[in-house]
Amino acid sequence: MSEPEPDVKPNILITGTPGAGKSYLCERIASELKFEWLDCSKIAKEKNFVEEYDEEYDCPILDEEKLMDHLEPLMAKGGNVVEYHGCDFFPERWFQAVFVVTCPNTTLYDRLKERNYNEKKLASNIQCEIFGTILEEARDSYKSDIVFELKGETKADAHISIKTVKNWYRMWKRK
Repeated sequence: MSEPEPDVKPNILITGTPGAGKSYLCERIASELKFEWLDCSKIAKEKNFVEEYDEEYDCPILDEEKLMDHLEPLMAKGGNVVEYHGCDFFPERWFQAVFVVTCPNTTLYDRLKERNYNEKKLASNIQCEIFGTILEEARDSYKSDIVFELKGETKADAHISIKTVKNWYRMWKRK
């Protein structure tokens, strides 16, 4: 990889099961590193990048192509922290680091219950975390040396995760 220019910033993906702690982490990372926070779920809702609505899971189905078309020019600039609960459809070239936030099932259950997830959606997300689906998806979709696991159970975990991302960024700038 060639040396990054001083003003060039990488793009970072923060992914993980809903409720794992991605938003808390993204907000702070974006603020501390002066990155743009791109919350894909929020963008999809605001821009109506929705194919249909899944009544069974009580959630919209993302139109991935429309989202990616929207993100492409933003990603080309660099300096983005992208948040989404999936990662396998994003182009590998977009990210210099992929951080997967994980969370113990009991904590995750409580968080999702608090969000009023229906039983089917709740069970599906807990199962996803039990089997490490998002982490496996990230490892299958990106080079192993750019995929990192972060813990999202407590505020202390979040602070460690923020330090981890900031340390990664410092190392990236030295390349």
